[in-house]
Formats: sequence, structure tokens, C-alpha cells
Amino acid sequence: MSAYVIVDTKISNPEAYETYKAKARPIAEKYGGKYLARGGEMDVVESDLWSPTRIVIVEFPDMQSARDFVNSEEYAPVKAIRRANAECSFVIVEGV
Repeated sequence: MSAYVIVDTKISNPEAYETYKAKARPIAEKYGGKYLARGGEMDVVESDLWSPTRIVIVEFPDMQSARDFVNSEEYAPVKAIRRANAECSFVIVEGV
């Protein structure tokens, strides 16, 4: 069953964040990740619980693949770039 990494990101340093994007994608793809949305146009229809900023959705083959990506040694230094240059909410959710 597919799993989805969903990230809402508020970028504070756009130039440095470009480095994160370039480095994160090939690592996600190594774990079977396929980008479905990456900061495109958004229409927030309701926002009772949360007001999203910039949404990224990456589909993985399963929960374990998504977890393996997030917790991988090769992603750790890339994650540090994201954390230094953006605030985010990051979740993994199982599909149906």
C-alpha cells in the first residue's frame, strides 16, 4: 500500500533551500519516492485547523520505504539544510 510524505514548508532562505531541493529529490527517488506536488499553486478552501504555506507530496511504495528515506544516513545532512533554512510540518500517511 502506498504511503505519502506530506510537507508544509515556510522557507526563510530561498537560495539555500534550492540546494536542499536538488539534494533531496535523488535520495527520495532512491527509496521509490515520486514527487506528486512540489510547491505549486494552491487554493486553500478551508483552514480551520491549519493554514498551509507550501505543500510537497511525495508518494512512496509503502510506509517502510518512506520511513527509510526520512531516517536514512544520506538524507540526514540534507535534512539539516532544510531545517536551517525553513520551518515545516512533515508527516507520513498511509494511502488507501
